[in-house]
Amino acid sequence: MKKPLEGLLVLEFSQFLAGPSAGLRLADLGARVIKIERPVKGEGGRQIAIKNIFIDGDSLVFHTINRNKESYAADLKNADDLEKVKKLIAKADVMTHNFRPGVMEKIGLDYASVKTINSKIVYGIVSGYGNKGPWANKPGQDLLVQSLSGLTHLSGTRNDGPVPFGLAVADILCGSHFTQGILAGLIKRGKTHESVLVEVSLLESTLDMQFEVLTTYLNDGGKLPYRGNTRGTAHAYLSAPYGIYKTKDSYLAIAMGNLIPLMTALGCTIEEAYEDAATWFDKRDEIVETIASVLINTTTDECLLILEPLGIWCAPVLDYQELMQQEGYKVLGMQQNVKLPNGDDLATTRCPIVINGRKLYSTKPAPKVGSHTDEINKEFYIL
Repeated sequence: MKKPLEGLLVLEFSQFLAGPSAGLRLADLGARVIKIERPVKGEGGRQIAIKNIFIDGDSLVFHTINRNKESYAADLKNADDLEKVKKLIAKADVMTHNFRPGVMEKIGLDYASVKTINSKIVYGIVSGYGNKGPWANKPGQDLLVQSLSGLTHLSGTRNDGPVPFGLAVADILCGSHFTQGILAGLIKRGKTHESVLVEVSLLESTLDMQFEVLTTYLNDGGKLPYRGNTRGTAHAYLSAPYGIYKTKDSYLAIAMGNLIPLMTALGCTIEEAYEDAATWFDKRDEIVETIASVLINTTTDECLLILEPLGIWCAPVLDYQELMQQEGYKVLGMQQNVKLPNGDDLATTRCPIVINGRKLYSTKPAPKVGSHTDEINKEFYIL
């Protein structure tokens, strides 16, 4: 089976995470993605590491995000190299970058200039905060965006202060939005035969991720999120019993649902006030503490045996080791091995999209800097 995007050529000038994660998804779906990188050092993401893990000279993070791509080395400040890149642009379907405002204009590869080279290109830009306004030139870094967006006031308890996600959530979500925008641009180009400009920003993506709670704030008299005061509180805007509870041997997650059947099943004391669902938010801390006082004396498996047959939404809280032992995880086939240039295998995840019942795997590794330059020059007759 041919993959949906086979035959499309993507030139990726993007660095770090958001832009390259979109390139990864396009590559997984069949597009040919060529990274345009500075000679020798390559893009900055090659040196951004988690736990300082490097493999074969590049960070593990780079390998994770840039598998299934090619690399073309070019110094964009060098006239000859720039001319070669322009010849590639003339052949491309998509071009992406995440340089700060003004950089591509200086080089002569801004959207207006590129349209004169390729009138049908889908041109994508990732920024931190949009290309206008007082924040346009601020560093587009994930933690900074989380902090500016209000996101850090949604997790933890109200005594914790701001709590960031333990994940580059702004980058990852922005990359997903970028992919959506590029695919929409390709569909529009297919209808109009004209170029399309696609723009996303980390801040806008992080705000969009909060659309439920921001809409609540805007329509609830401007009241700020009010987190619970009990450990395990999982949502600033949801009432009891929503949260994670300590059990006798581990933890149990309980989602939204009818509080009374839950408390009855657990043998909790049910106050008269709890009969009115309107109290489940105002008395959230009190209710959560009541449930917690019972669950702490019961194992997680015992809780599941009581609650699941009643249709009460609950689940054990697993770490990675526990998760990967579960049949529910194994049946997904989410892991794959990428074959590195040095012959080693790198275990990573696959594309989460399934097409016509087919899971999308690829053993192609992240490229070395410029490893495909010569063959690309020959293929496209670039002298």
